[in-house]
Amino acid sequence: MKPIIGTILIVIACGGHGLAAMPAHADDAKIRPAAVAGQFYPADSATLARAVDCYLGDAIAPSPERPIAIIAPHAGYIYSGQIDADAFRQAAPFDYDVIVLLGTNHTTPEFSGVSIYPEGGFQTPLGEAKIDERLASRLLAADKDFTFAESVHAHEHSIEVLLPFVQRLFPRATILPVVIGAPDFDLCSRFGEALATALAGRRALIVASSDLSHYPEYEDARRVDRETLRTIASLDARAIQGTMQRQMRGNTANLVTCACGEGPILAAAVAARRLGSRGARIISYANSGETAVGDRARVVGYGAVAIVRDSVPASRDVFGDSALGQTGPAALSADGKRALLLLARKTIRQYLEAQTAPLARGFDVSLRRNAGAFVTLNEHGQLRGCIGHMAGDLPLCQVVGYCALQAAFNDSRFPPLEPEELPLAQIEISVLTPYQPIAAYTDIQIGRDGVLMEKDGNSAVFLPQVAPEQGWDRDQMLEHLCAKAGLPPGSWRTGAVFYTFQATVFSESDFR
Repeated sequence: MKPIIGTILIVIACGGHGLAAMPAHADDAKIRPAAVAGQFYPADSATLARAVDCYLGDAIAPSPERPIAIIAPHAGYIYSGQIDADAFRQAAPFDYDVIVLLGTNHTTPEFSGVSIYPEGGFQTPLGEAKIDERLASRLLAADKDFTFAESVHAHEHSIEVLLPFVQRLFPRATILPVVIGAPDFDLCSRFGEALATALAGRRALIVASSDLSHYPEYEDARRVDRETLRTIASLDARAIQGTMQRQMRGNTANLVTCACGEGPILAAAVAARRLGSRGARIISYANSGETAVGDRARVVGYGAVAIVRDSVPASRDVFGDSALGQTGPAALSADGKRALLLLARKTIRQYLEAQTAPLARGFDVSLRRNAGAFVTLNEHGQLRGCIGHMAGDLPLCQVVGYCALQAAFNDSRFPPLEPEELPLAQIEISVLTPYQPIAAYTDIQIGRDGVLMEKDGNSAVFLPQVAPEQGWDRDQMLEHLCAKAGLPPGSWRTGAVFYTFQATVFSESDFR
């Protein structure tokens, strides 16, 4: 393919407004220090590099089209890092000499203009990214509403969280951090036009960082985000804004925004159109409810989008609805069991090494159906951690990732797993059938049934394999269940409620 001159990658970041602008004098801005290291991403340089590299290693492969712009989110890495990597991976094969990062203002609500950081650099644990001062100067001279308000940048995370990806992939490129204070259509259009003019002849990458829907329930987020992404792919700025406004007028509970980086998205769309783009391609989607630490009752959406100049291939099917809401996994194949064990170990290792967790995706339908599960860690034949999620309300692959993290680091009976213990730990997974109430404890069959007991607000559970492994009969098992629940001995005999379930149990030792 013919090299493209003047190609730009636009990073759009979400967020806010700002304060009265200050003139850009040479001494006004030096090195802006990292403000959210240790919060949104690891503060240690080696750990941060591993986190970025882990996500890039799992990222969706790029197409041959050179991006003019990408849209990527800016949440904490454990939530949106994989979607960031999917977006940046599209640009990784290409050479860029400047990265324009369009952020949004979360910190100074009175600011509504465009703030361009004029000189110096931005610091992260990976080092300093230098400002493209010539480009900054040209844009500052282009419009009275393009100014420099230092306070708008001081604590803003929407640009900072993307910089480590830039530093790992494009270490020789300069950057231009820009915060767009409000999604005013005229302002965003003027800035998009000015940016396209200023970037003519440059090998520029405009990165637009924006999260999508904020705080609806999981299913509502997917519906809203699907429509938002579909319209963004058209690059019609008015249609993008109109779609977001229409959805905000709807009746979606707890929806406070369709995209916190609406202003950067609009500016990026205008700039990309001016630079010759014919459209955009949706690369990937997830929301916080799909992560190993997420809550589906209140989610934030994340999408990766690549904007290219030439042909625009069809967008991927990024929503994967085929198994959504189906309960109970199909019979697990040997390959399926092995894939879940690998996911559990990878999740623990990645958290130990990079303070992040992989996104559970790419699994076949049998592993994406809703099911409960437990993950058990054993060390030298002794229990080292065991946590489960019994409700069959989440995809099995997500449950395994969640339970692996909890068993390794949040089982209150044990200290958090240390890195040197991981090679010694043996992982076992129990995939559960739905639990069912039984009339009396006499219906429990040792060796077949797992048991959940509830009494007086206390509860405890044993997996089916626990009693046979310990050599307990039914009465002994129930006494130990009482002790685990914090109930007096014999409490199981009267007034207790019992549920039973079965499990498909497999461990790493089965595949050696």
